Amino acid sequence: MQTTDSIAIIGDLIAFPTVSRDPNRDLLHYVTAHLDRHGVASEILWNEAGTKGNLWATIGPPDVPGVILSGHSDVVPVDGQAWASDPFAMRQDGGRLYGRGAADMKGFLGTVLAAVPELVTRRLVAPIHIAVSYDEEVGCTGVTSLIERLAGLAVRPALCIVGEPTSMQVATGHKCAGMYNVTVTGLTAHSARAPTAVNAIAYAARLIAFIEELARDAADSGPLDHGYEIPQATLSVNTIRAGTALNIVPAECVFQLDVRALTDDDLTDLMSRIRTYADTRLVPEMQVMDPRCGIAIEEIVHVSGLATDRDHPAVRFVSSLLPQAPLGKIDFGTEAGTFSRDAGIVSVVCGPGSMAQGHKPDEFIEITQIAQMEEMIGRLASRLEAGGLPW
Repeated sequence: MQTTDSIAIIGDLIAFPTVSRDPNRDLLHYVTAHLDRHGVASEILWNEAGTKGNLWATIGPPDVPGVILSGHSDVVPVDGQAWASDPFAMRQDGGRLYGRGAADMKGFLGTVLAAVPELVTRRLVAPIHIAVSYDEEVGCTGVTSLIERLAGLAVRPALCIVGEPTSMQVATGHKCAGMYNVTVTGLTAHSARAPTAVNAIAYAARLIAFIEELARDAADSGPLDHGYEIPQATLSVNTIRAGTALNIVPAECVFQLDVRALTDDDLTDLMSRIRTYADTRLVPEMQVMDPRCGIAIEEIVHVSGLATDRDHPAVRFVSSLLPQAPLGKIDFGTEAGTFSRDAGIVSVVCGPGSMAQGHKPDEFIEITQIAQMEEMIGRLASRLEAGGLPW
């Protein structure tokens, strides 16, 4: 495998502007054409509109437990970001590849696709599966149909490597995540009559202050897991919308809350405390003025956490492919938690690039990371030629 081949395919993938709100259809057609040229059959699981889909392909014997190399096709928007060049035209400069998705995670996908011509020449005892998903960036929602497809396989894969950017570190754990719409409904009035109103912004501010208090308490008192760079749960309010005019007391305030917790139980506890504060401290005050006032908290996304046993033979197997790579955990969520929880497949996260560059203007990946990923795939193929999976 030549790194120049990987770079070329990465550039092709970046050129597809597969922001989560838009289709990934053209990218999937590109991938299927590439696989077809090398005699690899693939299947696309389309959404109802036929605009987005998950791709599944197998190289090697399908009736033996194998390894999934999995990545998502969608990228985050570039709206409002100041890029030095076109984010959807890859730029190579100083040992780096720049473009939206270069790190997260078309660098991984391009490297996997570039390996296909070599993989099809190997006499694999156990298969390598290629999975390409959609809508990961909006809560890992698109991969569901692929998980359902895996449940129907006569022989389920034994290992999933999700190639999110970990700087080629093998990650066995990540936090779970919950994202919520919070709607505060008050009572409007002319601002000159503010005491007769229920100011939705004011009550939202009190709830946000309580959320900030929980975030500080998590940092100060835990629970903590020092396997993570940020060892505690995090809570942050990241969007807010309210008000129509300066002289009108707002009747509604809507904000969005992002919570990353060490476990699902921790997430449940944090949200219970937030709901209890709203229901027992704030809503009764609001309803003194009008019983229609209230606070509604709606979960819009849940991302499963990942907690793979570091001593599992599958983890030792992946580590043997990268002898210098440490084991660790990552703070951001991935589809690995879904593969693990819903498909029952042992999963790890390992891929080229760093999330420190992801989602930012002038996103990039180091070409040396691409080369390391190529070496890993080559070692994986050699191991699967030599005797399959050792568990």
